[in-house]
Parts: sequence; structure tokens; C-alpha cells
Amino acid sequence: MNWCKASDHFQFIVWCFSGRSLYSLINFFTTPESGAIIMGLISRKEFTSLEDLFLDQIQDLYDAENRLTNMLPQMADAALSVELKSTFRTHVRDVDEHLKRLEVVFLEMRLEPRRQACEAMKRMIRMGDEMVKAKGDPMVRDAALIATAQRFDHYKIAGYGTARSFARRLGKKHLAAVLEANLEDENAADNILTEIAEKTTNQAAARS
Repeated sequence: MNWCKASDHFQFIVWCFSGRSLYSLINFFTTPESGAIIMGLISRKEFTSLEDLFLDQIQDLYDAENRLTNMLPQMADAALSVELKSTFRTHVRDVDEHLKRLEVVFLEMRLEPRRQACEAMKRMIRMGDEMVKAKGDPMVRDAALIATAQRFDHYKIAGYGTARSFARRLGKKHLAAVLEANLEDENAADNILTEIAEKTTNQAAARS
């Protein structure tokens, strides 16, 4: 932890609130900007090797996949299109397989599977929950569900691509192949969603 930097941030916060009301203090600490400052003060991340960073990525993906096991079934139930419902349900099975593959990665690294809170996926899950509960035209909501699901996929495509590259650099060829399998699933799922959107959903939503 950089204590000089932390001290500077603390002095900044004290200066900001000198003479201000408790309401102002509470209001500041509930904003995203303050969250970024606070997380910078308390972050315990430390990377001393590429393997440390590789493990960090795997734990992040493991958490992201676990969160989707609850979200995707809700999106399937909310979808109007039979094809979209089926796609979401198929992706639930994909997620279960992804978790098993990630557990293989942990096992081969002689570690217990461990989740590290994926802040990006937590925010996207909140977006997904909003789309599931959204009112209005159901075809437009289907388009919104696809847009949200593709955000999930794109995050994981980036994550698995990066983790696979790290595994290759570390000489973990088998683990790279395991992660490549998850990456291929995500690319396939994203392509299917694009096809549904362009073939039917977006056109129907535009006519609504």
C-alpha cells in the first residue's frame, strides 16, 4: 500500500468536509467517485508475479460465472421469444460447464476454488435485473435482454482471452486449452445472440 498516496487522499477528504454538515459527508461517501477513492485506500491487491495475476483473473471469472447461474434463468423466464428463452437456458448449461473447467484450473494449481468479487459483473447483474423487471413492449424488452446478455459475454470473452494468454506464457498449456474451451463457448453464445437480434428481435422491436 502506498501510504504517501493514502495520506494525500485522507487529507483531501478532511479538507473537503471541514466545516460541512453530516449530510454532505454522507452524500459524498455514497457516490461512485468516493467509492473509487476509498477502494484505493483499502485495496490489498499485490502482484509479485504473472502467476499471481493469472490467479486473480481466474478467481474473478469464477465469481462472474457463479453470479450468472442465478441471473440467466430469470432472463429466460422474462424473454418473450421462444428462441431467446432456449438460448438463455442453453447458456445456463454452458455456465455450469465453465465452472467445472475453472475448478480444474484451481485443482491443477493445487488450490481450492475461490471466488473474488467481480465488481464489473455485479454492476452488469444489476442491469440485468432492471431489464428483467422492465415494463412496456415485450419485444423491446427482448432486445434489452439480448443487449445485456452480450455485455456479460463480452466481459467473459475478454477475461478468458487474457487468462488463456497468461496460461500460455506461464507454460501451462493444458490450462490454456481449458480456458480456450470456455472462450469458444462465449464466442458462440455471442454469435447466436447477434443472429437472433438481427434476424427477428430488433426488427420486431423497431415496429413496436
